[in-house]
Amino acid sequence: MIKKTMTLNLTSAEMKVLEELARRKDLTKTALIRQALRLYQMIEVRMERGEKLYMEDGLEKKKSELVIL
Repeated sequence: MIKKTMTLNLTSAEMKVLEELARRKDLTKTALIRQALRLYQMIEVRMERGEKLYMEDGLEKKKSELVIL
């Protein structure tokens, strides 16, 4: 696999979120971004097939449809 390099410009707030998530998941920032891309790709494929994505409240079991533009 050939790897390519890119520059990613983030705001301070976005970088803070990336660093915190990477720390909490014990991942590098690169690994976290790769994981996020795979997740986003999976969501896109399923939505293209007409499937819907829901979030469920753990306590009350209320479901909310997640809409991605």
